[in-house]
Order: sequence, then C-alpha cells, then structure tokens
Amino acid sequence: MNYAVLSSADVDFLKGVFGERLIVGEDIVSDYGHDEMGSVVSMPEALVHAVSRDEVVSLLRYANERRIPVTPRGQGTGLVGGCVPLYGGILLDLSKMNHIHALDDDNLSLVVEPGVLLMEVSQYVEERGLFYPPDPGEKSATIGGNISTNAGGMRAVKYGVTRDYIRALEVVLPGGEVIEVGGNVVKNSSGYALKDLFVGSEGTLGVITQATLRLLPLPKEVVSLLIPFPTLEMAIDTVPEIIRSRSTPTAVEFMERGVISAAERLLGREFPDNSADAYLLLSFDGNSSDEVEKAYEEVAQLCLSRGAIDVFISATADRQETIWSARGAFLEAIKAESPELEECDVVVPRARVADFIRFTREVEQKVGLKIMSFGHAGDGNLHVYMLRGDQDDRLWQELLHRSMVMLYDRATELGGKVSGEHGIGSSKLAYLAQEENPAIISLMRGIKQAFDPRGILNPGKIVS
Repeated sequence: MNYAVLSSADVDFLKGVFGERLIVGEDIVSDYGHDEMGSVVSMPEALVHAVSRDEVVSLLRYANERRIPVTPRGQGTGLVGGCVPLYGGILLDLSKMNHIHALDDDNLSLVVEPGVLLMEVSQYVEERGLFYPPDPGEKSATIGGNISTNAGGMRAVKYGVTRDYIRALEVVLPGGEVIEVGGNVVKNSSGYALKDLFVGSEGTLGVITQATLRLLPLPKEVVSLLIPFPTLEMAIDTVPEIIRSRSTPTAVEFMERGVISAAERLLGREFPDNSADAYLLLSFDGNSSDEVEKAYEEVAQLCLSRGAIDVFISATADRQETIWSARGAFLEAIKAESPELEECDVVVPRARVADFIRFTREVEQKVGLKIMSFGHAGDGNLHVYMLRGDQDDRLWQELLHRSMVMLYDRATELGGKVSGEHGIGSSKLAYLAQEENPAIISLMRGIKQAFDPRGILNPGKIVS
C-alpha cells in the first residue's frame, strides 16, 4: 500500500485542529506502538487526542484526501495488534471522548461516547438499578474498543455478546461523512443491517463517535459456584449437560491448577480451594433468592453426579470477589510466567471443548512449548497461550507458528472459528485467510473497499 508520509503542512493542519493534543515523532511514548499483548510493534508518525465528533470529521476528511493512514485507538487493551499503526500515519486516540450523554429509562438505553470505560458504564447503570450485560475480562477497556471487536466475556452464556446490546451507532466514514445506523428501537428490518457491520470491524470501516447501548433491569440476586473436579476432562465434559439442563447459568468458566497457581503468585493470596487440578466456575442470577437457589441446586447435583469433588457456594460479595478477581487476573498471571507469549483465541462448538483442550496437550508435547489455557466453557471460547520460555527468537517464531497452525486447523476441523472475542487485528490475519472460505475473504475485501476505497482506516487489519 502506498501512503503519504506526514509532511510539515500535514502537521500544521493537525495542529490547527487538535492544538496541544497533537504529539509528533519521537515525543510519542512507546506505549502507543503496541497493544496489551505487545507482540506487534509499530509507531505512528503523529498522535492526536480527539475530544469531539467534529475533530474526527476534520481529521478523516483531510487524511482521506491526502491518503494518510489513520488508526483508531481506545485504551490499547487489545491482544491482536488491532490498534497498532502498522503503516505509521496518524494514531487517533478516542479515550478523551468519554462522556455519558443520556439515560433513557423508558427505552432502557444509554447513549455514550466511545472512550467511556466498560467499568464506568457498569457502575453508572447499576447505581440506577439497570444492567449492561457484556462482561469482558478487561474492565478498563473502552466501549468503543468493545464494539470494535464485538467483545464477549463471561456472561455471554446467558446474555450474549456486545453486538446484542448495541441499538445504534454514530459513525464517521473515511471521507468525513457522518451517518447514524440502527436506532433506539427494539426491532428494525429497514434494509441491510449496517450497524452490525461496524460491530466487530476493528475500526476498518468507520470511526464510532457515539453508541446507544441496550440495558436490562439489574438482577437482584447473584450467586457463584466453585466446583472442583479430579480432571479437566471431567469438568469440561460436564458442561454440555449443564447447558442442556433447565437452569441457565450466567457464566461457565473452566480453569486448571497451573493457571490458578500463577494467579496466586501474582496476587499474593491463595485461591479459596486447593483440592483439585481443575475447576468449573459458574454464576447464576435472578430476581429472587428462591429462583437462583432452584437453578444452582439443580446444577450442583448434576455436577456431583458427574464426579465433582464438591460444590462451594459463594453468595456473599466478598467471597465472590475473591474467586472472580483470581479469574480476572489469569492473563496477567500467565504473562508474568514468560518473557513473551501469544494467544490462540478460538471458539468451537460447546460439545467439542474437551476435544480441543485435549488436543492442546498433544501440541504441547509435539512442539515443545509450554501451553496454558482457560476460558469460557459455556460458549466454547477458549484462551490458549503459548509461552516462549528460554527459546531464542528464531526457534520461538518457528515453534509458535507450528503451534498456531496445528491449533487453528484443529479448531476448523471441529467446526470452530479463528477468534471468539478478541478479533483478528494483524496478528491473526494470516490464520483467518488460511482457515476461512476464500469466497468469504473476498466478500470481506469487497466490504472494506465499499466503505474505505482509499484504504486509510486501520490498514493491515482483518483483511489485507
């Protein structure tokens, strides 16, 4: 791709729009050259902090005319290089567009700017007796970033993913045009679902400047179950039975002793139980204690009948915080175990989760890389991490590539997909092209061309 290199005239233009919120060249701190994973690194030529839609409009209109690449960014908590400016150009930081605009009690919706943090949305609506269900592990991520990757999280089993809670979006197209897609309505069959194209598009089709979120009434009761099993296979094999039961858990997570031990070292405190090598962590919510108790008792008996060692019920906020904080620290704990790592964020049919986890152990033995995993057993989304250890650069890249190809091939054989919730970015681009039907890749390229014919928005992501 041929893009314009930033000139002094371009810098003058940006200065006129953003003033002191423009940073150029070597003054840009290195954090803006990578995301949370850090395996993809590339610095922008200029960094701008937008505070309004009009600034985004001015920037994109100018950049499109000059063919300067623009990479949107929130908090940089992604794991696939989605916010890394591969072609230099301008990094558009949207984190200062962080206002909550309007709560509509009648329509159960909330209008926010893209830089509002997930935890800020949750706190705001829960203080008012409402509930925003999407629950990705990184609570400091922005809503714009969640929308851009169609983030899932631990409550997806019962409530679905981010796409299910986006009613409308205000988007600035690459040429500077402002459009509104969707609406603050419950149903909409008015032509193509353009809103859903922007959800999960990783900033490659347009820049989201406002979102209308769908809310629910806040459940009055929440209870968690920590269930130890003798083996991970026994734990995961129980999950389809749980899903088929009359009870619907809010979350069904799996974890192994190795990851739990890493979290204990990171947090400096012990996990509530050390009796097993594998656990299921479930949560249930509802509007009465009787409703929740009936749901979890049925599942507890089912797990015990399938070989669970015990069932620990956590009904207090403190007890639940202890368990879920350990679960929330898993990624950081694994990162602390190795100088470098890479993730395979696959999703497979729920009934094939155990098959895939067994296969990861085969890969670990065949390739010789340490592999640690955890994930959302209830929706088949698995987070599998290859740890570098003491391999040199050449060997690490060779073994990593072999592992990734084997894992993605197996996921495809099992009817799965390359990414369950973290997106494609740049680090998974080649695997998507390899595993997906070429006709679908061609359609994706056509969509990108239709929205962004000059290719300025977040180039090198999702499709090349």
